Amino acid sequence: MMVIVMEPQAPMEQVSDVLRRLEDSGVVPHMSRESGRVSIGVTAVLPAPEQEVLRAMHGVAEISGVRQPFKLASREFRPDDSIVNVGGVEIGGERFVLIAGPCAVEGEQQVFDAARAAAASGARILRGGAFKPRSSPYAFQGMGLPGLRLLKAAGESVGLPIVTEVLHPEMVGPIAEYSDMLQIGARNMQNFALLEAAGRSDRPVLLKRGMMASIEELLMSAEYVLAAGNSQVVLCERGIRTFESYTRNTLDIAAVAALKQLTHLPVIVDPSHATGRRELIRPMSLVAVAAGADGLIIEAHPCPDDALCDGKQSLTPEMLAEVGNALPPVCAALGRTF
Repeated sequence: MMVIVMEPQAPMEQVSDVLRRLEDSGVVPHMSRESGRVSIGVTAVLPAPEQEVLRAMHGVAEISGVRQPFKLASREFRPDDSIVNVGGVEIGGERFVLIAGPCAVEGEQQVFDAARAAAASGARILRGGAFKPRSSPYAFQGMGLPGLRLLKAAGESVGLPIVTEVLHPEMVGPIAEYSDMLQIGARNMQNFALLEAAGRSDRPVLLKRGMMASIEELLMSAEYVLAAGNSQVVLCERGIRTFESYTRNTLDIAAVAALKQLTHLPVIVDPSHATGRRELIRPMSLVAVAAGADGLIIEAHPCPDDALCDGKQSLTPEMLAEVGNALPPVCAALGRTF
């Protein structure tokens, strides 16, 4: 990949000239704007004569390469942090974001109670599964579109945008009609057809790390979404599978710090799936803030012991409120707000 960096405050007329030149050369440009400067990425090797023409164009400051295999996700392409807008809520900025809600939408009363608990705890986005990928074909698979409509209504009742999981490429469009953000779960992290379909959507994407995936593999999966045209991607560390059996997975907290160095994309942590134990979620949430995460996604249920899925890792409304109360001082110590 090559990156064409424009002069600071270069007028859009000069930027447009460079974009047209690249398109005439048969390549697809990817533009990034930050701190008053535009960078244009090209995932192709341009001939030397064409590079010289571009260098000579008005407004072009320099042309450089991106060494990382994840091109558009790399800080070499975009040094500044990206901010992803989810229904008016910004992830990746100065304000730490809590996403909370039930693992699955089970019914109207349940999801509305969960939405009220999420909002009361300081959560700014409501999560909930309408379509559930389960290890067993006999387990509860979710309510489908009726459940998604309930989730949307519950979010609107408390003024929160919603995020829900999409399982199949053909469902991206129908789910995007209701959801403010599309979640691609750990099991689908390398479902490349789904990644490309989400990349063609205008909805932000929450991409979870696969339970056996490396950091580079996560970033390469994000690259599929970015390369398809969707720059609004949030990465989620949700634990990886190790020999440890006390917790459901092992929270790779070092991955959070590493990702913040490697990529400009926002990074959040899912302590619910990482631990599988509700009593560990609060301490792991605080650790995530200290590691530099931009937010948390936590499972909470009005009655976790009666939940149809993942009840052991779901917080009660009271426990979720405790997490919400514990976050502000830690965020403040790191120069962030909650």
